[in-house]
Parts: sequence; structure tokens; C-alpha cells
Amino acid sequence: MKNYLYISALALMLLSSCNHKDLCYEHNPHAHRYHINIIADYRYEWEEYCGGYSYWQEEWPEGYIDYESLRPSKPSGLRVVAYSEDGHSQIHNLSADGGTVVLKEGVNDMLLYNNDTEYILFTDTDDFATTRATTRTRTRATYLGNPFGSNETKELTVNAPDMLYGNYIKGYIPEKVVVPTEVPVTMHPLVFTYKVRYEFAEGLKYVALARGALSGMAMAVHLSTGTTSDEVATILYDAEITDYGVRALVNSFGAPGYPNVNYPTRADASYGLNLEIMLRNGKTKTFDFDVTDQVKAQPHGGVIVVSGLVITEDEGMAGSGAFDVEVDDWGEYEDIVLPL
Repeated sequence: MKNYLYISALALMLLSSCNHKDLCYEHNPHAHRYHINIIADYRYEWEEYCGGYSYWQEEWPEGYIDYESLRPSKPSGLRVVAYSEDGHSQIHNLSADGGTVVLKEGVNDMLLYNNDTEYILFTDTDDFATTRATTRTRTRATYLGNPFGSNETKELTVNAPDMLYGNYIKGYIPEKVVVPTEVPVTMHPLVFTYKVRYEFAEGLKYVALARGALSGMAMAVHLSTGTTSDEVATILYDAEITDYGVRALVNSFGAPGYPNVNYPTRADASYGLNLEIMLRNGKTKTFDFDVTDQVKAQPHGGVIVVSGLVITEDEGMAGSGAFDVEVDDWGEYEDIVLPL
């Protein structure tokens, strides 16, 4: 009986020792880490006033859509890419509001952007300073290019980018702590919206479908600086018919090479606006406009307006049956999305 009690007591002591060891393990020095707690907030801006047109800043015109409704929404997630001084990088996917990021000892550079985009591609990601966001190519056989620009190089046609927020933290040296250090970060918009209005003077009743293109826009944006690339591209997009004509909300990285000291004096910049419509009789018609002055004054989103568009009665009624043709899509003109 004594032996039984001795063995039981010994087993209890060993069990207690194991439990005690586990509790100690949770509080040992390994709980100190090089970690931070990112606290993210967002600037919900769809355009930035850059010294150009400002009439919608002072009095948003009636019928231009509610100004506040154009603001982008909060993303569904946040990505933090941490570059350590040994040349390695780590990717952390967090909630949109942020979260805990474990860093390496020493100097860390961090890029932050939302991770819920569909059309955006990230290139040159091996280095903090070179990482860029661009978008996917998209073709449209009927689009022939900007007739007001240079014909030396034909612009690549692309999808409009999704909403993109970004920021960066350079040269951060974390401390080894138990409770992660709070690091507040404001996420800034890197994609902006152009509200495009095509105002008809005559013949809107003949229009069945519409789509457009905006040429001369930046092909990419640098995540570490927010500066757009010098390479240009044409954004293809669909449009909707309204009571005044045609409307489109076009996302873009903005004007190329902006912001920098050379932007205001770029005499070679050319921006063209295209509208392709399909009439109810099945025929198509194309309009092209030089909107260089409007885009130069609004390099980060804004309102582009062209007016006086006309579809004549002869154009609208041409062909047998006229309004009898059933038009519900672009048929052979359907866009083809290609990888960049």
C-alpha cells in the first residue's frame, strides 16, 4: 500500500512539473518579438484637385451624380510586403484595418496596398523602390487609336485598373517587445476616377449601345512614391446611355509622369477621347475628341465633358427595318482580355 501511495505521489509531482513547465514556456524570453501592429485608415478620394478645373469643388453641378457616391469603398484586405536588409522579403495579408506583422531584426522597408484587386498586376517586386502596379491588356478590333496624337508608337490598350490604395514605410527598425508596437498608416488612393460625359445634341434615340476609350494615360504607378510611369496606354471601357447622352466612370492611374517638376511643361502630351456607338439599326458610328486641355488640368481624376454629338435621321433610319434589328450586345466587337 505504501508503494502504491509513493508511486501515485511521484506521478502527481511529475504531472505538476510538466504543467508548470508549460506555463513557464509561455512567458519565456522567446515571447519577445520584432513585431508591430499596423493600424490602417483610408483616404476615400476619387479625384484630387491639382490646380486645374475646380467648379465641382465649389458647386457640384446638378445631374453629375452625387459627388459623395463616387468615393471608393473600403477594401476587403491589406497586404504588407516587408523587405529586410538581407535582401529577403515577406508577405503578410491582413484585414483591411491592419494587424500584426512580424519583422526581421534590423532595417525594414514596407510596401502596403489592398490585396483585393482583379485587374491590377504587380511588377518589379524584387525591390522596394521599383515595385509598380499596372493592369491587363485588352483589345478592341474597332478602336484605331488617338487621331490627335503621334503615330510613331501605337499605344497599348488596357483594362481600367481596380481601386488601389497604397503607402510605404522606409527604414523602420523594430524593437524586440512582448506587445507589438502600434504603427498607424494612412492608405492613399493610387487610382482615380474620370467621370466622362458625352452630351448629345441630336439623335440620342437611335443609340442602342456605347463604349469608349481614353488615350494617353499612365500605364503604371510606382507604389513607393505614387508617381505614375512615363509609359502611356489607352484605357478601354464600357459606357451607359443616359437622358443627356452617354456616361462612363473610368478608373485610371492618372496622367503619365505625375507628379514631377516636368509635368506642367510637357508639350508632347496628347489625350484623346473616343466613343463608339451601335445604333438600333445595327450600324456603328465613332466619335473622337481631343481632350488634352481637360486631362492636363486634371491629372488625378475629374470630369471630362464633350458636347454637341449628333446622330442624323438618315444615319439612325438607314437600312431596312431600322428599329427592327435586335441589338443586345456588340457581337463580333466583343473585347478580348489578354495577359500583359
